[in-house]
Amino acid sequence: MPLTQEITNRLKQIVGSGNVLTNREDLIPYSFDGTAALQCMPDCIVFARSTEEVAAVLRLANTASLPVVTRGSGTGLSGGSVPCPDGLVLCLTKMGRILEVDKANLTLLAEAGATTQAISDAALQAGLFYPPDPGSMKISTIGGNVAENSGGLRGLKYGVTRNYVMGLEVVLADGETVWTGNKCVKDVAGYTLRDLFIGSEGTLGVITKVLLKLIPVPPARQTLLAVFSQMDQAAQTVSDIIAAQIIPCTLEFLDRTTIKCVEDFAKVGLPLDCEALLLMETDGHPAAVQEEASRMAEIARENGSTDVRIARDQAEATRLSTARRSAFSALARLSPTTILEDATVPRSELATMIRFVQATALKYQLRIGTFGHMGDGNLHPTFLTDERNKDEMHRVEQAFEAIFAEALRLGGTITGEHGIGLSKKSFLPKAVGDAQMRVMRELRHALDPKGILNPGKMFD
Repeated sequence: MPLTQEITNRLKQIVGSGNVLTNREDLIPYSFDGTAALQCMPDCIVFARSTEEVAAVLRLANTASLPVVTRGSGTGLSGGSVPCPDGLVLCLTKMGRILEVDKANLTLLAEAGATTQAISDAALQAGLFYPPDPGSMKISTIGGNVAENSGGLRGLKYGVTRNYVMGLEVVLADGETVWTGNKCVKDVAGYTLRDLFIGSEGTLGVITKVLLKLIPVPPARQTLLAVFSQMDQAAQTVSDIIAAQIIPCTLEFLDRTTIKCVEDFAKVGLPLDCEALLLMETDGHPAAVQEEASRMAEIARENGSTDVRIARDQAEATRLSTARRSAFSALARLSPTTILEDATVPRSELATMIRFVQATALKYQLRIGTFGHMGDGNLHPTFLTDERNKDEMHRVEQAFEAIFAEALRLGGTITGEHGIGLSKKSFLPKAVGDAQMRVMRELRHALDPKGILNPGKMFD
């Protein structure tokens, strides 16, 4: 139902007048997220400052059958936090406190609106390490990271957000608050409901607090950059590194288009006469780091690398890492619309998938820059286009379909870390099958019978 003045007044009573926005100009920044070509104006924005306020807002929304889209910083790349018509956006950025760093149990408790960077910094201040590092970590919120099960550059060795969530506080659609998980390393009492909410994209409940696992800081780190004249050489290097039982902290790649854009943008001294770059980083005990770095450099040269640079100090390592982290920003400067995707395939199929993306760009006459987490098979084909060009956007859609179909054919998936949201829900049935779709629909209906939580996302 549409948002009435009566409901607006009750929302103001719950969170305060200053935390409810209804003027159109104030709503515009919340009408989209980081996904290109997706936008919808909400009826209002509600800023909650506590779990109790979140619960009260959801009780009201559930009674009124009012759609609610939960939002953090809006950095998502699948349209997951794009508002719904006649609904409200529940923004949790004012719930950003880090509540506890428990050095005895290696845990950190934070509100959902705390940024990933703030959590990483708090861990480091305590002499500990929070590994997940999504590209948007400076501004993305931990609640959003959990809702999307975000990955990052260090995912190959350390895993994704799911691997560090020990407990969650979640408010259900009817306003009831549940806590699932604890500080125990072992706990098999009942269903692991915590994992149900991780990656649920705000469709099953609103995450308000997160208990995270921390680990010791690696004592040493070494960063390398390998240059290749052929993409296949880079892909084979990755396969050989893994086959040599080396699991680097980071194993990233950039193609020719991305390299040129990044160098023009960041000026970090990248070579421009190559087809691919591999950014490799190993961390751990100093002796092991030195041995692994030497072996990775050797493997790269065996596969035809024309140059292998080993960072001389932390400043140079940071510059090289910046080159990869700035890839999306660099590519976004070239065209009015930048669409970043994340098809994922088994590592053995990387070379095949990269060649397919290149062929698809030629077939549909599109400009695509590809970079990504080569170590875990997660590719980011980035389309440089213009959403005002209807014919080109139609070709972009055709290219998407072809790329996702090929990823599935190779035993991969349609998303490795960005989620389904609005942009990929039409591909989900092919990716997971009828039985999984049925189970997911039944779970969603059981937890949210009225369908008020992020309606239209993942599936209708």
